[in-house]
Parts: sequence; structure tokens; C-alpha cells
Amino acid sequence: MPRVLVIDDDPAILELIAFNLQMSGYEVVEAPDGIKGQALALQLLPDLIVLDLMLPQVDGLTICQRLRRDERTSEIPVLMLTALGQVKDKVSGFNAGADDYLTKPFELEELLARVRALLRRTDRMPQAARHTEILSKGPITLIPERFECVWFGRTIKLTHLEFELLHCLLQRHGQTVSPSEILKEVWGYDPDDDIETIRVHIRHLRTKLEPEPRHPRFIKTVYGAGYCLEISADQTMAEPAE
Repeated sequence: MPRVLVIDDDPAILELIAFNLQMSGYEVVEAPDGIKGQALALQLLPDLIVLDLMLPQVDGLTICQRLRRDERTSEIPVLMLTALGQVKDKVSGFNAGADDYLTKPFELEELLARVRALLRRTDRMPQAARHTEILSKGPITLIPERFECVWFGRTIKLTHLEFELLHCLLQRHGQTVSPSEILKEVWGYDPDDDIETIRVHIRHLRTKLEPEPRHPRFIKTVYGAGYCLEISADQTMAEPAE
């Protein structure tokens, strides 16, 4: 039974989320503030954390950053909840390490769908690992077992999301992949307004792989259409990003 840690300072919301998760077959642990939530996360190592952004004492962004820096909790998926719905707030959440973002008020079915999608993605290895293969194209090799890629001879550690995103683009190398395709394959759902989710993680990938992230040569934006991974013959000797 998957264990979900819910961190929220609103007793009514905490009880509502916990009850519905339990009714859906999850084991639920509750925390009313960030300090206790962080302690429980380190103690119990849950399968998923539902984390409110606006918490007393220590806010959700700080808690998420701390969990990501600790190797014991760095890979636990985090679904961030907040009443702040502006793009900059979503960017802050993703930059802090959140895997997904849900704005209050939300429908319970939507919350459960996000939880299922995050657990489904975490419980399975990437598609590339199903056949125990290592995918290669020019200077890039994906290593599914460790969520790493070898890029121009350098081994680069990726997050689960970064790996899935890069794998998605590599499967369609040279083709434009639409945001809806990426969201469905990588995140497991297809919302209408979460393009910023992709932008943030594309930006993170470029920081790790591009020699000049602000002027990408490999992970290209096709405006109005999506993203494209291009590695041509004359690029294979390019210097990797430092």
C-alpha cells in the first residue's frame, strides 16, 4: 500500500485530503507544519508527499528544497498545493523541486489523478528500461537504471522528470514534440494550462546539457508547436556545458 505524507496547516483540508486518500487505498500520514513534515519525511520515507506552500514557521518551498538536497528524500515525488496560481508561483514551486503543482481550490478527483500519475511514474522504470536497453544517439547515451545520461563523454545525473523528458524527446529525435504529448507521456495527464511545467524542466535540462543554455543548440523550441531534440553530425564535437 503506497504511503502518502500530507503536510498542510489547515485542519479541514488536511482531514479532507487524508480521508479521500485513505478511501482510495493509500496509507496516509499527516503533518500540520513544515518542521514536523520534514521530520516525518526523513523518518518514514513515504512514497509521495503532498505539500502545502503556505505553512507556518517554514514554508513549503523551503521544505521542498531541503528534501531535494537530502539524498534520502531527493527522489520522493512532491505534489505542491497552493492558493497562489500565477505562473511565477508555479515556476518557484518547480524550481524548488516539486514534481507537480495543484492550485487551491481543487477537485478531489483531480488531486487523486495527480497522485496516481506521480506514483505510476515513480513505481515504474522509464520506458527505456523495460527492455533493459541503453539508448544512444550521437554524443548522448541514456542509462535508465541510474537516471543518468552520458553527454559528450561526461556522466550527468538527472532527476526522474528530466530523464523522462529527455527520453521522450530522444524517441522522436529530429521531430517536434507537442506540449500535450510531453505532458501525457512524462506527467501522465493532459491539462490545458500547464505549459509552464514543461518550460521549467526544459530550462533545467538545458542548464545541464547545453554549452550556452540561453542559446540552445540541441534542445530547441519550435514556437507554437513544441520542442525538438536535434543532434547533427557537425554538433557531435561540441563542448559540453560546464
